[in-house]
Amino acid sequence: MGLELIKNLLEVYKAEDPMAFQHPDGDPWEEFREVMRIEWKMDFTYRHVLGKYSKFFIELANGKFVTTKCKKCGKVWGIPRPMCADCLGITTWVELPGTGTLTSYSVSNFVPAFMKVETPYVLAVVKMDGADTHFTHQLRNWGDSVDNIKTGMPVKVAYATEPVEHPMLLMWFEPA
Repeated sequence: MGLELIKNLLEVYKAEDPMAFQHPDGDPWEEFREVMRIEWKMDFTYRHVLGKYSKFFIELANGKFVTTKCKKCGKVWGIPRPMCADCLGITTWVELPGTGTLTSYSVSNFVPAFMKVETPYVLAVVKMDGADTHFTHQLRNWGDSVDNIKTGMPVKVAYATEPVEHPMLLMWFEPA
C-alpha cells in the first residue's frame, strides 16, 4: 500500500527552487521540495454580521441606494463609510438618486467559477450623482458588444427582483 490510498491525489512532484539565484551553494529547502497536490472539496457555511454597513444592504433590498455623509466636513461617500476617511468624523445615512456617470471600467472574459456570472464581466467605476467619491460594481445589460460601453455614459443602479446568494448581488449598474 502507498499513495494509492489517497483518493484525491492529483500528483507528487519535486518543486523547483524559485530562488535558485539566491542559493549558489545549493537549495537549503531541497529536502522539502517533494510535494503532493490533492483535490480537496470543501463546503463552508459562514455566519457574518454586516455591522455598520447593514443599512446599505437593507435599503438595497428595498430598492434604495443609500450611502453616508460626514457630519463634520460634509463629504458624501459613494461607498458607505461609518467614519469619514478625510476628517475622521462620524457619518450619517443619506439617500442618493441611484444614477451616475461611468468614469472607468474593466472587461474580463475569464472569471473564477465561484463568481457564477456571465462573461464578459464588466467592472464599472461610477461617479454617483450626489456623491463626492466613486462606487465600483458590475455593469450589466450593456448590449451585444462591449463597444457599447463608453466612459462618460450615464448609468443607473438596477435592483434584484429575485433571491440572491449575497447582499452585494442586490444591485448592479446598467446604462441609463
